[in-house]
Amino acid sequence: MRKTWKNSSAILLSIVLSSVMFLSACSKGTEAPENGNKESGQKENNQVQEDVFTAVGSYPIVNKQLTLKMFAPQLPTIENMETNAFTKHLEEKTNIKIAWDLVPNNALEDRKQLMLASGDYPEVILHGALTREEQMKYGKQGVFLPLNDLIDKYAPTIKKALEEIPYMRSSITAPDGNIYALPQINECYHCDNALKLWINKAWLDKLGLQLPTTTEEFYQVMKAFKEKDPNGNGKQDEIPLTGSDEMWTGNVSAFLMNSFIVDDYTEKNAGTFLSVKDGKVDFTANKDEWKQGLEYLNKLYKEGLIDPAAFTQNADAIQQLANREPDNVMGAVATALISYGYNMTNEQPRHKDYVTLPPLKGPNGVQQSLNFAGISKSQFAITNKATEEQQIAAIRLADYLYTEEAIVLQENGPEDKGWRKAKDGEMDIDGNQAKYAHIQQESKQTHNDGWEQIGPSLRTYKYRSSWMAIQDPLADGGYGTRLNTESKKYESFHSKEMYPNGVFIAQEDAEIAAQLKTTIVDYTKSNMAQFITGSKDIGKDWDAYVKGFDGLQLGQYIEIYQKALGAQ
Repeated sequence: MRKTWKNSSAILLSIVLSSVMFLSACSKGTEAPENGNKESGQKENNQVQEDVFTAVGSYPIVNKQLTLKMFAPQLPTIENMETNAFTKHLEEKTNIKIAWDLVPNNALEDRKQLMLASGDYPEVILHGALTREEQMKYGKQGVFLPLNDLIDKYAPTIKKALEEIPYMRSSITAPDGNIYALPQINECYHCDNALKLWINKAWLDKLGLQLPTTTEEFYQVMKAFKEKDPNGNGKQDEIPLTGSDEMWTGNVSAFLMNSFIVDDYTEKNAGTFLSVKDGKVDFTANKDEWKQGLEYLNKLYKEGLIDPAAFTQNADAIQQLANREPDNVMGAVATALISYGYNMTNEQPRHKDYVTLPPLKGPNGVQQSLNFAGISKSQFAITNKATEEQQIAAIRLADYLYTEEAIVLQENGPEDKGWRKAKDGEMDIDGNQAKYAHIQQESKQTHNDGWEQIGPSLRTYKYRSSWMAIQDPLADGGYGTRLNTESKKYESFHSKEMYPNGVFIAQEDAEIAAQLKTTIVDYTKSNMAQFITGSKDIGKDWDAYVKGFDGLQLGQYIEIYQKALGAQ
């Protein structure tokens, strides 16, 4: 998971959700009989399958118990994967015995690399945080088996998801047309609309101001925050706008730059500075609109409206600033989650002063936000260690893990312990009749009820919205409802020119693409900070900055990403 601010939905509920990785292996194809024609061999093979397996979509999966070896991390919060309640349920449901090969969670990445390089891997990788490069590399080597036919024949739930989720197929299909790994689909409005700016509505109200709708109005509001003592302490100690590159979408410039041109660099090590218009990929950070955005940001900085520490401070510094006593000094903060700054409780109510600011309209009429829906890594793969029967059993097990029944039990444990069916009148996050409700349990360091979020799974918007939620967004426990409501403000503003998430870079281009991206992004970010803070003069130094891209192979960078987009 990335940094993993994208996984930070866990913060919302003050639950630490550990991203887990499982490695397991499969598959040597069963050879046709030496004697007899192909048709008789096929009949014999079908008969074997009928003897071994039940009908697709029914349970148990196999008539006689079959074992799959699965490599997985041992999460510190889970007591015993063998005796775990969800493991027991899964084995009873499918008649598939899991042979665990566990490794400490913090050693999973190293063990995965060593295991795949040495050839000492099992039949199934259940949760491996498999990058696109790994999928292509080990798919080409034959270590990971193509899943296309297995899905088509044996996995109706996965097949339906591929048809219904618009970004799924393109995000997991390698350039050779094969699907080598299955992801966790974990849709949520606050994740997909993570580029947010939270503004102090209490200050706006005190000063008689409306939410700004344009970049000029935003400038005037920031000036008022700085000069008109909105916290009422008689001091000019207010910090109009702050953020941190260490936070999820905490980059102070990205929200504002998107009022001029696409800027997808929202946090440390995340962004390409690319856009797509009429199918053509282009670079944004050398355009006149980018220069115009820099001039605007420099104006804010020069007049003390942007916190100088915003370019260097970590996330902890935001908490210290937000909770400074005795008076609140924070006017606006760039972040996906206001909970980075505040505890979301009635006892500490300062968080209630903030609302999200919809995208601002820039001087050229640009008004857009970013859409982060997509898949960065996949989890589940079948390896060439699996027999044909194990391949079928594995994909059918994965298909069950994509069902709602499995997801509820996997994440929440047995019914009437960690969750229950919602009662009539209990509302979900959208104000409709809820389907499920959580049961509050005594807080413990470990449990043995479920897998948390291990393995391939399908948590759609519809599923995530079906849980009972406190309807008052500002009440204790109402933060999920609040995030859902605030995030939906951004949906109608999704950029039509953002380079899409989940695009595979061809294996032969992947290494050079990574090198070019690092160099170009670092150069852009360094100069951006200098232009905003004034250590470089935009008027005098802009042309030299643009010329500097000539030596960074910008053309090849664009060409590689164009090729990747065309292959989708």
